[in-house]
Amino acid sequence: MLPAESTLSNKAIRMPPEFSTHDHVRAVIADLIVERRCGLHPWERHPERPNRLEITVEMFARLPAGPMGQSAFIDYDRVRDFLKTFPSLAHTDLLETIVEEIVAKCFENDRVEACRVSVLKPDIFGEAEAAGVEVFRTRASWQG
Repeated sequence: MLPAESTLSNKAIRMPPEFSTHDHVRAVIADLIVERRCGLHPWERHPERPNRLEITVEMFARLPAGPMGQSAFIDYDRVRDFLKTFPSLAHTDLLETIVEEIVAKCFENDRVEACRVSVLKPDIFGEAEAAGVEVFRTRASWQG
């Protein structure tokens, strides 16, 4: 495996080139399952049948090498707590909107320089394992 690659849930994830030249810590929430009312299809607009979403969030920060104290880490609890509110939120048409909400939550942590967010609907199509959206955002390019 190349240094700029990692494996998460048996999927190769390639680090963007501008981040592969610096040491980074990557905090991960992998394959979190949550329900949310979302989608454009008529069958997705029934509040009693929210979509099951599979969400993976990776947050990247330059942190010093060596032992880290409690003040030098990426706290993923805020993102996890936000994801747990999804069942109570109003209907959202696009997964892209949900992805950008999660990106905004990641960048509430000043240490996070970049994040990768994947939101998949595992039950949407019978012929596919899942369908969804994934983005990689840097703080420098993010319009928050």
